[in-house]
Amino acid sequence: MSTAERTDPAVRAGLRLAVSLLTIVPVRSGPVDRGTARWAMTLAPVAGLLVGAVAAAVLVVSGRLGFGSGLAAALAVGAMALLTRGLHLDGLADLADGLGSGRPATEALAIMKKSDIGPFGVITLVLTLAIQVAAIAEAPVAGVVVAAMTGRLAVTWACRSRVRAARPEGLGALVAGTVRRRDAVAATAVTAAVAAVAALTGPGGGVYHAILGATAVLAGLAASTALLRHAVRRLGGVTGDVLGALVETSVTAALLVMALR
Repeated sequence: MSTAERTDPAVRAGLRLAVSLLTIVPVRSGPVDRGTARWAMTLAPVAGLLVGAVAAAVLVVSGRLGFGSGLAAALAVGAMALLTRGLHLDGLADLADGLGSGRPATEALAIMKKSDIGPFGVITLVLTLAIQVAAIAEAPVAGVVVAAMTGRLAVTWACRSRVRAARPEGLGALVAGTVRRRDAVAATAVTAAVAAVAALTGPGGGVYHAILGATAVLAGLAASTALLRHAVRRLGGVTGDVLGALVETSVTAALLVMALR
């Protein structure tokens, strides 16, 4: 059996796992091991492309129905939350509560595992959603596609080698340290290229927006990298909540860039 024949099933299994982990699309992922997890996290931006395409469709349909840009943007944000079960927003709130507590790593992790949301989490969620809605209302339709892909690319980088898991169990333990750096670089290049093309050819797009699209990818990664370093320093590694928070942070930063006039 050739290398390609051995690799293709692993890639397909990883893609199915990425979609099943990062969206509500009912895809059967099959048995999960570290190899499958590696491909799933490397291909995470593909799941973002799916989420972003649905959100963009919501924007277009809302516009044709005569809804204002603000309402259309709110519906698009709602669609993205629905497609992800709100798990990334929940992770953002949990991480905000854990880091905001100022407690040592063990206690902060315990706070993050609680089902309730504290004041830090509520404030962070409200501000994040408000910024996302306002930015989408100002950005071209393709902006949500660029942002959704960038958010999942943040997960790819957060799971690269040498990034530890904060707990011995859970999603973080499964995916932490699985992605090779060269694969993360390749995923970034492809994501930036797709973002530029989407921004160039999408409704209301142009050359300026294509440049913004590629820039938004880098800005989203910069924001998520800063948060990742802080979270790893405070918690000792990544968890599923940390990954969710990185998604929303990167999405928000990318949207802010796409909203620039």
